[in-house]
Amino acid sequence: MAETTQQEPRNQEGKREGRGAPGGGREGRGGPHGGGREGGRDRGGDRGDRGRFEGPPEIDIEKLISDPLYLDNQAHGVVSRMRDMDSGTKSQLRRLYNAVRRAVRAPESERQQQFVMLRARLAYTIARHSLRSLDSLEKLLLQVTRKNDAKGYERFRDLFEAIVAYNE
Repeated sequence: MAETTQQEPRNQEGKREGRGAPGGGREGRGGPHGGGREGGRDRGGDRGDRGRFEGPPEIDIEKLISDPLYLDNQAHGVVSRMRDMDSGTKSQLRRLYNAVRRAVRAPESERQQQFVMLRARLAYTIARHSLRSLDSLEKLLLQVTRKNDAKGYERFRDLFEAIVAYNE
């Protein structure tokens, strides 16, 4: 009986989960103590919880183009998330950066297609090597590709260059 009364508060807090409260992964979705890596693995967290755990904040393309300090701050943020979350190597990052540079140098008529393929390559690298800290770059790359503006492509390259530099 004494064990049951001790477990009742846990069950009330994690009602959705039922059993498996210690380390269930989803139980702390809304709470201040649920921000561990378990939350990052939760595929079901699609209801406004984005960015609450270790998920990256979105990078605003307009601010990136207009504000160099914003670019610098975002680069620092990505690198610190990489150090906290991922085991990505510098060579993986440099390979991606070289692909970004090639895409920026592509003729204007082919540039958007190059960036579309770059996004696919980035998505593959993120999934293959569990580089969740680069998710914000993938989202930004989608924005840049949709905008299809030379300045946006250049700023994306600058951001990636800063990330590589700060990661050294």
